[in-house]
Amino acid sequence: MATFVDSKYGAACCILLGSFSVAFSDVVVDSMVVERSRGESQSVSGSLQSLCWGSSAFGGIVSSYFSGSLVDAYGVRFVFGVTALLPLITSAVAVLVKEQRVIGQARGPNVPLGNSSFLKSSKENIIQLWNAVRQPNVFLPTVFIFLWQATPQSDSAMFFFTTNKLGFTPEFLGRVKLVTSVASLAGVGLYNGFLKNVPLRKIFLATTVTGTVLGMTQVFLVTGLNRQFGISDEWFAIGDSLIITVLSQASFMPVLVLAAKLCPEGMEATLFATLMSISNGGNVLGGLIGAGLTQIFGVTKDKFDNLAALIILCNLSSLLPLPLLHLLPRDDSDTASKVKM
Repeated sequence: MATFVDSKYGAACCILLGSFSVAFSDVVVDSMVVERSRGESQSVSGSLQSLCWGSSAFGGIVSSYFSGSLVDAYGVRFVFGVTALLPLITSAVAVLVKEQRVIGQARGPNVPLGNSSFLKSSKENIIQLWNAVRQPNVFLPTVFIFLWQATPQSDSAMFFFTTNKLGFTPEFLGRVKLVTSVASLAGVGLYNGFLKNVPLRKIFLATTVTGTVLGMTQVFLVTGLNRQFGISDEWFAIGDSLIITVLSQASFMPVLVLAAKLCPEGMEATLFATLMSISNGGNVLGGLIGAGLTQIFGVTKDKFDNLAALIILCNLSSLLPLPLLHLLPRDDSDTASKVKM
């Protein structure tokens, strides 16, 4: 993309391959974090997740700050060339990772895809994964995480409102992105400093209720009440995004800690990736439900008469999973140790 890609199909192919490589390495990193977290308390596990996601948020801050100015000054291809060097740095750091080699028939070198031993090993791994997932102390928290993420969202409708109705420019939205990256880092710090020792049920209860209340502030922006208090749309949008992102990141950290605690030894990467895929699937379902509600309420890219009612409904629906909090572990004991393989 920094040299000869000029078509949309070539760009799509490069983006797909790049996303695949990032996802692949992300699964490996997650498995390493889970290995480090095994047998540790909720506090230590929370600190490890905070370190990882804090680093990610810091990278988001740097990219949000420099990406726009670099594109304006040097062009798109130069930025692609610079960012192409970053994965090479990751590859160089990978050689410093200390790991213990696993010796076994199923993990021998150069096993062809058509080999019967490979197929047998794959079948055994799938059975092992299913046996781990169907354990009640893994399955029930996973159900809660999925339902917690699957509540409807009004983000798409709000995006069209801020761009088409309020006239927010791409430059301003870039500034909002920078603020949300800083807020993500602040949310990680909030969790690591004050919440990592709090039981998971209390964290989910407090953050969900608080998030519902704060999410209602978007009604102020839609109805223009913020201007009656002398707050411009731009400043209100920045402040609203800042507060909500801090809370969202702080409430998402327990999901990562819980998922890491659920992973048994020998299946860290596979089970953690599965749990995160289920969580992401719930988020996608929530977006689809929100899109359906957007259509039912008659909200379009140019019509926002019922947007306030849509926001209220979506925020209230986030309270629906709370009666299922009993599905989560009661304390910070090592859940993974109870998983029968």
